[in-house]
Amino acid sequence: MTDLCRKYYVDSINGSDTNDGLSENSAFASLFAINRLALKPGDHILLACGSVFEKQFLQIRDSGTKQMPIVIGSYGCGEDPLIKTDGQGIWYQDYGKELDSPTHVYHGYVSSAVLLFDAEYIIIQDIEITNSADKVIGENYSQADKMAKTGNHAMTAWGVEYDSQADKMERTGVSVVAKEKGLRCGITLRNLKIHDVHGNVYDKHMNNGGIYMTALQPAEEAMTGVARFSDILVEGCYVYRVSRWGIAVGYSYAHEKFAGAELDKKKFLKYGHENIVIRDNYVKMAGGDGITVMYALRPFVEHNMTDSVACEINDRIYCNPGNRGGKVAAAIWPWKCKDALFRYNEVADTRLNQDGMAYDADSGDGTVYEYNYSRQNEGGCVMFCMQEAIHNTFRNNVSYDDLGGTISPSENPDALLTDNIFYVRKGVPFVRKNMDGGNFTEENNQIIQL
Repeated sequence: MTDLCRKYYVDSINGSDTNDGLSENSAFASLFAINRLALKPGDHILLACGSVFEKQFLQIRDSGTKQMPIVIGSYGCGEDPLIKTDGQGIWYQDYGKELDSPTHVYHGYVSSAVLLFDAEYIIIQDIEITNSADKVIGENYSQADKMAKTGNHAMTAWGVEYDSQADKMERTGVSVVAKEKGLRCGITLRNLKIHDVHGNVYDKHMNNGGIYMTALQPAEEAMTGVARFSDILVEGCYVYRVSRWGIAVGYSYAHEKFAGAELDKKKFLKYGHENIVIRDNYVKMAGGDGITVMYALRPFVEHNMTDSVACEINDRIYCNPGNRGGKVAAAIWPWKCKDALFRYNEVADTRLNQDGMAYDADSGDGTVYEYNYSRQNEGGCVMFCMQEAIHNTFRNNVSYDDLGGTISPSENPDALLTDNIFYVRKGVPFVRKNMDGGNFTEENNQIIQL
């Protein structure tokens, strides 16, 4: 590290924003002091263990380099520093065009505890993050007096009561956005504890949930280049009680470039994401989907676990979406990826909905699931989703007591299931009812009745 690199310390208990922040003894007190800085490559932002940053947030627009990333982490002993945003940190998200379905919301205000906007070569690690709704004034869904007048009561999966006829704020733990600077590289999110993020389960492609990365349409694409990501690592994060997504990387304004079943590698090198790795994460009680990678070339997703996801995709909570679509969710799956590899993942207790399975090869080319485990998922083990999911393989996996129907070929043309072990409860069909109609090949599978 050169003399130009600085370490900035932030201590909510003993610091002061009148300090220079350059030592533990002269630490800043708030994250607002950090948001005012112009960060340089190699700078470190260190939050004191035991600190709680109430109604605060980080918004970073500066970048490091591959050799000298900007690092945001912690120092000292005790509990990880907590960023407790409570609906603050508001920014405006706009994809710049309609999404793949006109029913999907594509612009609006979002609250994020941490926002990386057009930044690159950033490492964020060892921090706890919440962005809850229970103390926010002015959101109709959380107002008891409005509920008393309308009688439209609903309850989130984690016990927050709200008016089911009102919209919820879009909320994220960590948002990563590419827009005006073309390819954005080198984002690492490591050992983060993200929980109680009360986002909007209806708006599946707004930045809602634990970690959500998106590429938005730039104002001058011909000059700045296509907004997209490369060299993204999400590892060791614990994400629980969030809505909608657990971890998602990353929906793109360039979605129309990936139409059709055969996906050309050249399209990804120009419009998609590259070198995406998601590993060693645990997602529990996500309101919607668990872990999803989108529009990526050869993404690698391994050693993750999801538990009890899709817990808001039901008629009790997902009860008044208006004209929004998207009342579907699965646990760990790709969307419009080429040669995605999912291995050594574990999925348990995904809740029933129109999907509700552990794994879903969705509209991608060449997806491979291998050495994964699934248990008691209410929508089954795996789906090969529709005609645009091609060349997909499900091999050497173990399914134990998955419910509803073990597999869902769902009009898929060429799914291959080979060398798997399926433990099937008596009375549960191997092919899920009304999710058939596709062609699939079975080789060397064992089906063992429980």
